Amino acid sequence: MNNPSQQQWHQSRMNREARFRWYGRSALIFSVLMLAILLGSIASRGYLGFVQTQIKLPIVYDAKLLAPEEGQTIMDISASGYNRLVQAALRAEFPEVTDQTQLHRLYALVSLSAGGQLKHQLATAPDLLSHATDIWVPAASDVDQCIKNDLLCLKQSNDRLNDEQIIWLRQLDEKGQVHLAFNRNFFTHGDSRTPEQAGFLGAITGSLLTLAICLLASFPIGVMTAVYLEEFAHKGKFVDIIEVNINNLAAVPSIVFGLLGLAVYINMMHMPRSAPLVGGLTLALMILPVIIIATRASLEAVPPSVRDAARALGASPLQVVCHHALPLSMPGIMTGTILGMARAIGETAPLLMIGMVAFVVDTPTGFSSPSTVMPVQIYLWGSSPELGFAEKTAAGILVLLVLLLAMNALAIFLRKRFETRW
Repeated sequence: MNNPSQQQWHQSRMNREARFRWYGRSALIFSVLMLAILLGSIASRGYLGFVQTQIKLPIVYDAKLLAPEEGQTIMDISASGYNRLVQAALRAEFPEVTDQTQLHRLYALVSLSAGGQLKHQLATAPDLLSHATDIWVPAASDVDQCIKNDLLCLKQSNDRLNDEQIIWLRQLDEKGQVHLAFNRNFFTHGDSRTPEQAGFLGAITGSLLTLAICLLASFPIGVMTAVYLEEFAHKGKFVDIIEVNINNLAAVPSIVFGLLGLAVYINMMHMPRSAPLVGGLTLALMILPVIIIATRASLEAVPPSVRDAARALGASPLQVVCHHALPLSMPGIMTGTILGMARAIGETAPLLMIGMVAFVVDTPTGFSSPSTVMPVQIYLWGSSPELGFAEKTAAGILVLLVLLLAMNALAIFLRKRFETRW
């Protein structure tokens, strides 16, 4: 029978274990709570970037109002010229406004990108010429922020809109000419100086082109390096030094690879700055150690009996690797590669060093075109002073998070689907 001292010691040990479990649960709950707060704050702000305030105006495609020059067609007029149609529609809605200062404030309710929308619509439907039609045009950024965050400015005054503009906005709303619509421009346009015109398509395309170069450059080199080190290289000091350096490179700060890309690809090889080609090659240097380590671990997990059986049947060392070891280790290799690519898609520092922080309006059309990537675009929007870019920043973060979660989910699926248990 246990004596009292042993019982006390046993009870004390159980109490310590209970406290340790409580500490672990508390840490887990705290981590989940902080993550929920972070994601909630991003989502609550980011969803506003997917909607846009629009104002319905009766547009009359009047050729005289567009005033084409001699020898110039209607479609030769610049997009900004079509803003005269928007201004005429606003004057028709508020005929009492005649003062030039008031008219300037009235015109400021609508985004300058409305002219481009009207030109595109006339190009797709030429029969609209000399006819009137109701068109939803994008509101200006200040109006958009007022609608989204202040319930049509009905509760309090707005420091970015004066009282006259708020009254005009309320009148349009009472007539059902103001609403929130899905912001298609966010996924179909590139960057812009004005928040209501800024889109994420250029950054998404640049990221995809950059990742394509990164994968094409890093995957074959990483797999072949790992196969040589694991299957063919004779163990010695030279191989040990290589292994140590590969492991160390996996922990090197990413900005160091940006400096290496700047020195080698741009200064020595004179490749174009701010291009997916240079960005992909720079990121390839960063994830190459990750792919090598993952490939070696997958090859090492293949039982020696598989190799011995293949050699017993007369297979050469190369056939053993290509026909048996490499196919069996491919799920682990693919998982490591996808995780490495997921890390690359979220990197900013190395791309800043090679000039991918440039303001790029057009969507890149090739691997040498000037472009930016999603993390850099988010950084540029986050550093902009306009309030409209704050929600664009959060919306871009949501898109990036969705892509990262999708890539990690794909890695988990491939590992579970094709993993072989020995």
